[in-house]
Amino acid sequence: MTATDPREDLRRCLQDARDALLWKLDGLSEYDIRRPMTPTGTNLLGLVKHLTGAEAFYLGETFGRPCPAPPLWITGDAAEPNADLWATADETRERIVDDYRRVCAHADATIAALPLDAVGRIPGDPPVDITLHRVLAHLIGETHRHAGHADIVRELVDGAAGLRTKDANMAPGDAGWWEQHRERVEQAARAAAGNTRDA
Repeated sequence: MTATDPREDLRRCLQDARDALLWKLDGLSEYDIRRPMTPTGTNLLGLVKHLTGAEAFYLGETFGRPCPAPPLWITGDAAEPNADLWATADETRERIVDDYRRVCAHADATIAALPLDAVGRIPGDPPVDITLHRVLAHLIGETHRHAGHADIVRELVDGAAGLRTKDANMAPGDAGWWEQHRERVEQAARAAAGNTRDA
């Protein structure tokens, strides 16, 4: 692919989301990358595991280029509901992250090998024909969505926030500044609800 190839633009956008997701695991304990932080069990390592299956499915199986990966819960009887959204105690961080990187490399090879108008087939009843362009649009959206989930989960775990370790892409401010900002947002919410309280 050349630097002006639209496939490369799309792949880079996907890679930005992949990178943002993976750094959210950095520096955390085994417990913290696995613990459920929402009522539906959302956790950091589970998000990586889920996206491993998604990339293998959409940029592997769909285009006749299978790549071993955990099955997505949406793919029928292959897995129990939500099995791809959490890690069992014997599934290591290293294995899940290595699987994700391996599947992403396989996905990148699919992107490089096929034109954007290449047609793949999503199995189902009935099967759905879909172009590589449409698959990439879907995966970019899905990966960025889950990277956003990871942003919130990581902030709840230890307060770390931002897009990347070296480029937070956030307003500058220390802990005190953020505490004051949060309080302003809280006051505005209460005022809008007609339930003001003293600062």
